[in-house]
Formats: sequence, C-alpha cells, structure tokens
Amino acid sequence: MKSIARIFLTGILTILPILATIYLVVWLFAAMERFLGKQLLYLLPDEYYRAGMGLLAALILVFLVGLLMQAWLFRQLIKAGESILLKLPLIKVVYRALKDLFGLFSDDKNSEALQVVSVRLPGTDMRLLGFVTRADFSDMPKGVGNENEVAVYLPMSYQVGGYTVMIPRDQVIPVPMSREEAMRFVLTAGLKTEGKQIALPH
Repeated sequence: MKSIARIFLTGILTILPILATIYLVVWLFAAMERFLGKQLLYLLPDEYYRAGMGLLAALILVFLVGLLMQAWLFRQLIKAGESILLKLPLIKVVYRALKDLFGLFSDDKNSEALQVVSVRLPGTDMRLLGFVTRADFSDMPKGVGNENEVAVYLPMSYQVGGYTVMIPRDQVIPVPMSREEAMRFVLTAGLKTEGKQIALPH
C-alpha cells in the first residue's frame, strides 16, 4: 500500500504543476479574448467576427506598445499618464505595487534597480536572498534611511509578502543571479526537485 500511495503522490506532484500552468495560460488568453472581443463587436458586424480575434488583437496591441516604447515621445506620454495615476488615491498604491512586483520578473541586466543580493543575519551565519529597491533616500522623510544604507526587499517563501529593511551598504553582497531565478528560488524555499538526495550531517 505504501508503494501504491508513493506512486500516486508522485503522479499528483508531476501533473499538478502542468495543469496549473495550462489553466493559468488558458485563463489569461480567455480573459484577453473576452475583453477585446467585446470591443471588436462594436466595430465589426457579427458575421465578420470569429472566435480568437480578441486574442489576436491583444497580442498585436501588446507588440505595438512594446514597439512604441522605443520612441522617446511615446515614453514621455506614458510617464505623463503614470504621473496622473500616481496622484489618484488608492489607485496610486495599487498601480505602484503591481509595477514594482512585475519589475521583479523583468530581466533587464543593464538596470541596477532590484539587484539580487545576499544579506547576512547579524550574529549568525545565516543569509537571506533579497532585492535592492532603493539606494537614495534624499526624497524620503528623515529617519527612513541614510546615505550609507540601501533598502532591501526580502520576500517570503510560498506567499506574497516580505519585509523591506534598511541595511548598511557594506553588509549587502551582490549575487550573480537573475531576478526571475532569485524570486523562484525564494518562493519555492530553494526546493530542488531533481538530482541526488540532500545529505545532512548526523
């Protein structure tokens, strides 16, 4: 019975991540199809509309926005729109939080923002993995941070949450790791599902 249960558990652990990924992708595509599909129905007669046109329009729109972001004028327009959003109560909090969150998964190696670092806990040999979110506190109220410190976000495993701490610069060690790899490592608690079994000292 133990052998059967182990085989069944292995099957569940193998198929669940695949199904969850497929479900998320299908849900995202369906949401884009529903949203832009409704907009297309206002522009096209019903007989010309075909299933999938909303998704196609979404992909074209995303590509065009990415293309236009190469132009200085369009970037300035986006910044102007952002400045308006950042003045609206509640909306500015949600928008800034989402933008920072998605920034963690951006792999722009030329950007110093959200650099992956290792932080040692005082008085111990334990270290935490985090992201530098701020190195300049000149625009912040006095007492938040000083010129010898950086703000580091320390995410928590298996949940959306974490701590932002101000740490002396000399206690932060840069880690040659992409943001996506670092976030995946932290969120999964560094779990290694392949390879040899971990050997611990007795």
